[in-house]
Amino acid sequence: MDIVEIYQSNGRAACDELAFVLHAVGIASDVAFTGHHWSLFVGSTDAASAATHLERYRRENPPRRRFIRPEGTHAWAWLGAAAYGSVVLAVAYLAGHRAFAANWLSAGVVDTAAVRAGEWWRVVTALTLHFDVGHLLANLGFGAVFLWLAAQLLGPGIALAGVLAAASLANLLNVFLQPADHVSAGASTAVFATLGLLAAYAWRRRADDGGRWAYRWAPLVAGIFLLAFTGAGGENTDVLAHLTGFVMGAAAGVLLAMRRQPFGVAVQWLSGLAAGALIGLAWVAALASGLAGQ
Repeated sequence: MDIVEIYQSNGRAACDELAFVLHAVGIASDVAFTGHHWSLFVGSTDAASAATHLERYRRENPPRRRFIRPEGTHAWAWLGAAAYGSVVLAVAYLAGHRAFAANWLSAGVVDTAAVRAGEWWRVVTALTLHFDVGHLLANLGFGAVFLWLAAQLLGPGIALAGVLAAASLANLLNVFLQPADHVSAGASTAVFATLGLLAAYAWRRRADDGGRWAYRWAPLVAGIFLLAFTGAGGENTDVLAHLTGFVMGAAAGVLLAMRRQPFGVAVQWLSGLAAGALIGLAWVAALASGLAGQ
């Protein structure tokens, strides 16, 4: 009996799938590698019937749309973690030594009443301040790891700018949710903003992948569990700041995941420098205001 090739593919799995379909309707077939690709063969007398069944199968089972972004991990991702750690440590050193004869803690914490009165810089400067060494070391460790992971996906400049924007907006939102006498500081808002960004970014990327719901939702569920496990306990924990940080970071992650092309080197540098400039400008404003009030 003569045989006819009715389908070919670069991989065997696709041919095996269609062979199973033909077997289900009683049509014998054979899968073989021809030297360049895999082929599905049927007898010449079954060719027309097989083609009809396969066409019907394709109409009833269209291929899932896949969202593929042409980007890999960034070789310079460590710069994001290094920049984060450098800023946190530098501010801790300067604040501890009361550089420029200024009280850095008083000038830079999120004082709810002061921010409401117009001292906008506090929502930025507070991200670089800590009340004690334990708080500093915890945020330094977790933040560096999370920033490195975010920079692997987005590049160091975009990761730093995205996290800073999300965390600053989270502090601003927190100001209008907390009582007027509330005071807070710490990079933990940025740490949880980074966690939210990572979780939502991975979730959004998988949402268009066509996989099962457990595969698609796993990153977001894992992020929420980490938030609950690490961000809702301990003495003097600002749970609301952690929650708003995660939510704002998640919003940033969804927005960034919508971009189909990787960010260029120039954009990475500009974004990183813009983040550094915003922190520097905020501290200049904070110290100037603090010295003027002495």
